[in-house]
Amino acid sequence: MNAFDFLTPQRNPKVDTGITMMLDKGIGPVSLIDLLEISGKYVDLAKFGWGTSAIHNREIVMEKVEIYSSYDVNPYPGGTLFEFAYSQNKLDEFLDETDKLGFGAIEISDGTIDISPEDRETVISRVKENGFLVITEVGKKDPAKDHLLTANDRVEKINQDLASGADLVLMEAREGGKGIGLFDDHGDVKEDELRIIIEGTKLDKIIWEAPQKNQQTYFILKFGANVNLGNIAPDEITALETMRLGLRGDTMGKVNLG
Repeated sequence: MNAFDFLTPQRNPKVDTGITMMLDKGIGPVSLIDLLEISGKYVDLAKFGWGTSAIHNREIVMEKVEIYSSYDVNPYPGGTLFEFAYSQNKLDEFLDETDKLGFGAIEISDGTIDISPEDRETVISRVKENGFLVITEVGKKDPAKDHLLTANDRVEKINQDLASGADLVLMEAREGGKGIGLFDDHGDVKEDELRIIIEGTKLDKIIWEAPQKNQQTYFILKFGANVNLGNIAPDEITALETMRLGLRGDTMGKVNLG
């Protein structure tokens, strides 16, 4: 039972909506246990950012994966590491190692490299057949290249990934959340582009990367407490949950808890 539980309804965590994806940039096992002990029930997915898991001791990575799993959090290596493996024609080895390390999901992206739609569909199927939760990402890491994608291009890519078997689709915003994806150079949402995406695809399958507080607030007020949000910093998990529940000035009395 939470303290002051009589003051606000609680969300039902660990379901298919209201997903929170945390960005792990190299937190240690002891700190991770402390974090999850107090906030673990509010985390659904944990991304080992970009290629961070490839520079840490294998036993420590396995230990962290086990810790996440014990708190019912599904960990996965970042999409950049997948791209690195794919570009070296080592996808089989990558899938095997990911499985041996205990990861439960894989992110498929082409943020830095280019993958044809046909190859992307094939990879999604292969990863799915290997028993992983499949998370794809739409968008480019280079803002100049990302700006070439229209909102309709993003809708097409989202729908193609879902039709190919992807379980969830991330909307690229990187760690900073400015000048990329649906965010302008100030980090504000491009509402005209968002509207096209809303009208063109399944919102419950999208995780909006929203590293900034104002972005998290925007999506919560726009879609309600159970919107899927990603790239959340570890020390912002509790803060985000209070925003979802209207326990913070930004959303108090304004958020839809349904």
